[in-house]
Amino acid sequence: MTTSVTTSTTTSTTTASAPSVHALVEAVLNGEHGPLPSDLVATSVFWIHHGTRLAGGPTTYLNQYVLVRLGGSFGACAFEAGEIDPSVCRDASGAALDVLLREAPRPLRIAALDAYLAERHPHHEAAAAGDSGAGGRGSASAERVVLPAGAPEVRARARDAAIAGLLDIEEGAEVGLIGVVDPLVAAIRERGGHPLPCDLNLETTRWGDAVTADMHEVLDRADAVVATGMTLGNGSFDTILERCRSRGVPLVVYAQSGSAVARAFLGSGVTALSAEPFPFSQFSADPTALYRYRAVVGA
Repeated sequence: MTTSVTTSTTTSTTTASAPSVHALVEAVLNGEHGPLPSDLVATSVFWIHHGTRLAGGPTTYLNQYVLVRLGGSFGACAFEAGEIDPSVCRDASGAALDVLLREAPRPLRIAALDAYLAERHPHHEAAAAGDSGAGGRGSASAERVVLPAGAPEVRARARDAAIAGLLDIEEGAEVGLIGVVDPLVAAIRERGGHPLPCDLNLETTRWGDAVTADMHEVLDRADAVVATGMTLGNGSFDTILERCRSRGVPLVVYAQSGSAVARAFLGSGVTALSAEPFPFSQFSADPTALYRYRAVVGA
C-alpha cells in the first residue's frame, strides 16, 4: 500500500498563533483575520450521522458531524450523540456567521469558525504554496497526501500512516492518543511508539489495550501526544494545548473536526497537523487528499 505524496520542502507557521480557542474566536469576531463575520452568512448547515465497523475489528465507530458551508468552504466538527438535534439545519442555515460564533452550541461554533478560516486560507492553496516555496510570512504551507482509492480499511490505514508519519519519536516513546481509532494505534506501534490510548467511548482497542477516559493521566506521562480535532468540539483542546506547552511535549493534531482551527495553533503548542477537510475519507472510495503541516522551530 502506498500513498501519493506531494512534498513541500519548507513548512512555515502562521505569524499570529492563537493562545486559546476563545481568543481565536474573539479575534475573528473583531475582524483581525479578515472580513467581519457579521457581514457573512452560513449558507447551509448539515447534520450527519454514520457508523463504521472496519473488517476484522469488534468496534462500531459512531460519528456525528455538524457542518457549515461558507462560500467555497465547509467547516466541520464532530459532536457526541444527542448534543445537537437535526433541527439545527433549519434553524442555523442562513444565519449570520457572527451569531453562530457567539450563540451556537460549541460544536456548531467550531464548525462556523472552521468554515471562516478555511475560506480565508484553503488547505489546497497552502499545499500549492508549499510546492512553490511561497509559504511565507502570515501563511502556512502544507504537504498534500493523496489517500488511495479502495475499501475503508485500505484508506484508513493510509490515512493513519500519514498521521503517524508526523511523529518524530525514539523507539519505545510513550505516545498519548486522545481519540482512539485502531489503525492509528497500529501506525504508532509501527513507528516504534508505545500508545497510551484515551477515549470517552471505548474501553479497549481491538488488541486488548486498556483505554482510559482520563486524559490527564495520559498528558502527565506521554513523551508525545496525538489528539483528534474532536477535542475542539468537546472543549478539551485548550487543556491539552496548555499541558503540552508547559511540558514541552510535541502535539500532533489529526483533524477532520476543525482542521483550519487547529492550523491556527501551529507553532503555539501544536507541532504538526494532519488536516482533512470535508468530504472526509470515509465518505468516498475515490482518492481524496489530506494536508500535513509542520511547525518550524524558531519560526
